[in-house]
Amino acid sequence: MAVFGVDYAWGRPGAAALERAGVKFACRYLSHDTTGKNLTRAEADELSEAGLWLVVVWETTANRALDGRAAGKADAQDAASQAASCGMPGDRPIYFAVDWDASASQQDEINAYLDGAASVLGRDRVGLYAGYGPINRAFDAGKITYGWQTYAWSGGRWDGRAQLQQYSNDHTINGVGLDYDRAVKDDYGQWRVGVSPEEDDEMPSYVSVGTTKEQQLPAGQWTNVSWQHDYADSEHQHSDAGGPSILWGSAYYSLTAAVTVTGVPAGTLIQARAVEVDAEDESKLTGGPVQDYVSAGDQTHIVYSLGADTVGDGYRVRFQILQHGGAAAKVATGGSAKVFFWR
Repeated sequence: MAVFGVDYAWGRPGAAALERAGVKFACRYLSHDTTGKNLTRAEADELSEAGLWLVVVWETTANRALDGRAAGKADAQDAASQAASCGMPGDRPIYFAVDWDASASQQDEINAYLDGAASVLGRDRVGLYAGYGPINRAFDAGKITYGWQTYAWSGGRWDGRAQLQQYSNDHTINGVGLDYDRAVKDDYGQWRVGVSPEEDDEMPSYVSVGTTKEQQLPAGQWTNVSWQHDYADSEHQHSDAGGPSILWGSAYYSLTAAVTVTGVPAGTLIQARAVEVDAEDESKLTGGPVQDYVSAGDQTHIVYSLGADTVGDGYRVRFQILQHGGAAAKVATGGSAKVFFWR
């Protein structure tokens, strides 16, 4: 299971846009920056009131951790003060960034920095953001309790002890550039203003599928998008052999789908929707909200979001496209769909 989150710096997508995109938590900065990079109390209040979780990371310069124990102590004091002013409960961790491809020969300085942070926060509240090597070595040395690993500098390897994974960069929500993250443990350092997670804050299950084959898209009819690959599907909602069903009911769920349509003349209407189909009789279906797009010509990027819905027992969730051109078009390879669901 995994929970979908994002991290961003100077931009602010806003809670409503994050909710529409299916985001469940936001990782935000603490630092000495005065140009708008840091989490503020107003933003923390907005995200918390919307039910989103927060995670905080301290970063000044990328290689600050090379300054050793005294730097870690000073940074932890400042980070704790800023976090408290934003409403973070005193039992929640703070991640500290090692934002470069740190070598094994630099680990002693990094560990000393983490020791300095632990002298202020306690070891159980110290986290590290880094690539595979520093995360792995810090866990092995007992210097951190929380790990937020980026895919950068990781060579495709993931440390199973890390609670957070930054798995994809350079995305946009509501005009703001951000990165995609996923929480792979129940406790990943999340909090809301004045609130720590309770034991019954259950993580949703998560399905992520993609298109690896081009698909025909006839004109004038709703067409199921078929998914050929499972990226994450712990409850076996889909088959790698390919098929349109992303989720089996009953469940409460949110959906985000992103596909590229080719071959529709510029200016032509394209529509997208989620549907819930009876597994025994596919003629019985319930259509979700329809979202409209205008073809850009050679390639039209469709991003569809359904913030919350419920699918009944015996029904399947699918994603459909309708293009109003005069001839067949195509759904390109490289599309994806993500579903969070609770049973």
